[in-house]
Amino acid sequence: MDDELERWKADGAHFDYLGFTVFYRKAGTGPNLLLVHGYPFSSWDWAAIWPGLTERFTVIAPDMLGMGFSDKPVDYEYSVHDHADMHEALLEHLGIRSCHLIAHDIGVSVAQELLARHDGNEQSTAPFRIDSITWLNGGLFNEVYRPRLVQTLLSKTPLGDVVARYWRVLMPGVLMNAAVRELFGPDTKPSNESLEKFRQVLEYNNGKRVTHKVGRFVRDRYHHRNRWVRAMRRTRVPMRLIDGPYDPNSGQHMADRYIDIIPDPDVVLLAPTIGHWPQIEDPNGVLTHFLRHIDNIGKPEPMNQ
Repeated sequence: MDDELERWKADGAHFDYLGFTVFYRKAGTGPNLLLVHGYPFSSWDWAAIWPGLTERFTVIAPDMLGMGFSDKPVDYEYSVHDHADMHEALLEHLGIRSCHLIAHDIGVSVAQELLARHDGNEQSTAPFRIDSITWLNGGLFNEVYRPRLVQTLLSKTPLGDVVARYWRVLMPGVLMNAAVRELFGPDTKPSNESLEKFRQVLEYNNGKRVTHKVGRFVRDRYHHRNRWVRAMRRTRVPMRLIDGPYDPNSGQHMADRYIDIIPDPDVVLLAPTIGHWPQIEDPNGVLTHFLRHIDNIGKPEPMNQ
């Protein structure tokens, strides 16, 4: 494995989630900040902004089941709700009663579910307060989300099960690399070295067996769209969307929909050439606009014990 990934993994910890092992990173001091990563990679997606975040926050970044360095069970029903359960269990495990959130890609769906539970007193573990949410690129509104063809084929058709068995033949590295590169902006394409790291994270613990199953979270976006959007429209939790507008999945069109639907929307559009992974493509921009969001909030009221 790449040395940088090895160091990332070595600096992490693990906790037991209902008999499965979940990897997470925890570092820094200050208010708690939970990072909810995207599909199909891992907490390593946050590496470029990690030093800046840990200067001001106690940062917690797990790998969801089926991804990264966490367990990847084959006979498992992956879902947004289960991912939300895991994040709540991790916060309880760490004794955390309040936190800020940054969410990306599938993580925005997980954070939407966490917000709906938070505001509806439906949390699955010890209650915790969400102090703010920062959304990055992701399918906040399913009606304007534009998944790539390969994602649709793997997650919504029987082809996913076939590809999982014969991955090296039906989905060679060149096709996977092309699918990843397509989501980056024209000036921020990942290097071959970065693509190799993505591949190693994806394949860790034979992860390609379950990538298509994890990708079925797109179905949850159809089923729970109204519940999640209702929570966003009604919440008093401060929210900001930081969007890479070049993203073909959830770029400018997703930001426009956010402005149309969310009351008093707080939206920051990055440079026109930033794509789906803003925390990788423009880490300074994401860090700057996130910290401004936090600074604009002020101190929350103490949580009742």
